[in-house]
This record gives sequence, structure tokens and C-alpha cells, in this order.
Amino acid sequence: MKPSLRPGVTRVNRILIGRERILEHADAGEDSVGMEVAIKHLAPTLVGMTVEIAVRVAAVDGREVLFGATVKDQLDTVGTGTHARFVIDKAKTFERLKAKAARFAAQSGEAHGERRPPE
Repeated sequence: MKPSLRPGVTRVNRILIGRERILEHADAGEDSVGMEVAIKHLAPTLVGMTVEIAVRVAAVDGREVLFGATVKDQLDTVGTGTHARFVIDKAKTFERLKAKAARFAAQSGEAHGERRPPE
């Protein structure tokens, strides 16, 4: 190995996420949040080969949706995985986030010696 491979080395790829993801199956006012990702790498792929990524809905349990994914090159299955998402109500989530932000702001002010007047 080259000495350049060491903790802290980073590579970033950016992928534009479109609205057509799971939201094409969501009602108005809904969105989804990721809960868990599990990936298995099964085989190498040669430079110059094309890989195909297929994702299917494996299960729907209430608001939880489980996806299964398979990655194949022209010869082998090179990876498999699962991804769990949870369908949320955007308005309720926004209200919960506002309340959490207010609690955090109050705590941060107290941590810095600032006293907040009672509401």
C-alpha cells in the first residue's frame, strides 16, 4: 500500500436527488426519512464493465418501507443491500423540529450564562 492511504483521506461524490424518489408514492404533505442502510460487497467488477443497480420495495409495514437493492455487472452480482425509510407528515415533523430548536436555544443561552426571561 502507498503511504497516502491513511486515516482522514476523503473522497466526495455528489448525486442530485430528485423529487421522484419515494415521493411519487407519497400523499401531499408527506416525505420520508432514512432509518437504516446495510450493504454487502460480494464480488469485484472489472474496469470498463457497466454495473446495474436495481431497487425494489421489499416490504411496507405501516409507514415503514424496506427496499432491497442488487448491484450486478455483466457477469456477477457484485453487491446487495437493504434500505429502510419512514414516511413522515411534514407539518408534524416541522413542529417537532421548531420545538426542539427552541429547547436547544434555551439550553444554549443558559450554558453561556445568559438568563432567559420566563415566557
